[in-house]
Amino acid sequence: MPERKGQYTVTLSGRPTILGYSAVVGKKEGEGPLGRYFDMVFEDTTLGEKTWEKAESALQREAFTRALNKAGISPSQVNYMFAGDLLNQSIASTFGLREFGVPLMGQFGACSTMAQTLALAAIFVDSGAADICAAITSSHFCAAERQFRFPLEYGGQRPPTSQWTATAAGAVIVGFGGNGVKIADVTVGYITDFGINDTNNMGAAMAPAAAETLNAYLIDTGTRPDDYDLIVTGDLGAIGSELFRELMERKSFQLGANYSDCGMMLYDRSRQDVHAGGSGCGCSASVLCSYILSKMTSGELKNVLFIATGALMSPTSSQQGESIPGIAHLCHLVKTE
Repeated sequence: MPERKGQYTVTLSGRPTILGYSAVVGKKEGEGPLGRYFDMVFEDTTLGEKTWEKAESALQREAFTRALNKAGISPSQVNYMFAGDLLNQSIASTFGLREFGVPLMGQFGACSTMAQTLALAAIFVDSGAADICAAITSSHFCAAERQFRFPLEYGGQRPPTSQWTATAAGAVIVGFGGNGVKIADVTVGYITDFGINDTNNMGAAMAPAAAETLNAYLIDTGTRPDDYDLIVTGDLGAIGSELFRELMERKSFQLGANYSDCGMMLYDRSRQDVHAGGSGCGCSASVLCSYILSKMTSGELKNVLFIATGALMSPTSSQQGESIPGIAHLCHLVKTE
């Protein structure tokens, strides 16, 4: 059963297992450093669909189906799906997953959604409310540009602080049994707002939330950053990652070589035009459901803190001059012998 540890952290005493996982991506993501870890790379980012939004739905279907196959289970065995994306009313998830007939609880945590869905799936399984749950998240560069910035046809210039929204989806199946990666703890973050209102500098907007969540977890558990093989944030990018390090130092926690960021891992910034790095729900989802879980399954990584970060804004709030609140959720993943 889940148990509270400290003020913000929940320890999962049963340690639910990741039974299956999958990451599917677009052409640009497949050309990056992690290309060989993905289950599927689509050369055509329309995925044969008529709209970018339908293409993103197809990404979710593909990731979920492949995760199910790797877990060796059918959709009818899944009690609940937790899924979300960046589009209005989470339409990528709604239309992408409607055919499976599985109860759905739609989620919105912006780019923190992968950690949010994974945390909820694990808590449901550990509490006995479900036997098997799925956590699914996606984003699509073209769909996100159309909703949050400008249609691609506009040809707008992107400043150096901007990040590239990943065309990608990740899916995880959570249950009990097996010797796979376990979910040991989750820390739910709170809204952090430093008054940043530049929609082209999301890393700076989200970094304070990541620092607050990691600080809360370390205090709740009495651990230090160097206790972990890897601490990885979700899509802070180059600017946000450095700010995150600085903020943690101010809290008396030094982040060493075991810290990285999904937005920096997904692309090669020296040869791919992504400016400050990767972003979007699918960024941290695809890195988690490919490279990270593959390394944990093989035993190369055994103790990982996955901290997905999100900017809780909308086109409307930005147009009305609002700031960009940040949120970050943490999942502690372990691999035992």
